[in-house]
Amino acid sequence: MKPNLHKFVTLVLVAAAVAVVLLVKQRETRSVSEARTGPSSVAVVDKQASVPAAEPKPEVSTAAADSPESSDKATTRMAAHVGLPKLMDLGADKCIPCKKMAPILEAMRKDYAGQLDVVFIDVWKNHQAAEQHHIRLIPTQIFFDAQGHELYRHEGFFSREDILDKWKELGHVFTTPAKKKSDG
Repeated sequence: MKPNLHKFVTLVLVAAAVAVVLLVKQRETRSVSEARTGPSSVAVVDKQASVPAAEPKPEVSTAAADSPESSDKATTRMAAHVGLPKLMDLGADKCIPCKKMAPILEAMRKDYAGQLDVVFIDVWKNHQAAEQHHIRLIPTQIFFDAQGHELYRHEGFFSREDILDKWKELGHVFTTPAKKKSDG
């Protein structure tokens, strides 16, 4: 009777291991699918807010960033602002946290023109960018140095102050243009 019990326990353990592997693969597939088509209700796939920088990846050009029909060549071109650090925000026009990021990114684009390249890519329109940058949830902000190497990556909403603090921590301090005095 003992050999049969041993076989039964072994079979149960193997079945449990297979079930775990299938669940993990299903979660990975769902994460990629949500990055492509958008989540059903929330833009969060993983609760981890910050992740360490990944291997450097080719950057997406600002000209072809939101074009869903952009070719691989256009998608992997270096940015128009060579030699500037870059903040790349990968999100979607209809994602709530992404909508909250939009005015922050636009203000930073204007305030730090010539010092920082700020790029937004809609991953629901440009699936290649989501795959290329291994996006798990949106919005995701990727910080690149002037040579295009990824320095840091953040997932979720990121305030202007937190973005500037992270740049400072990474060794980049940007100066804002002087405010114009209004007449009268």
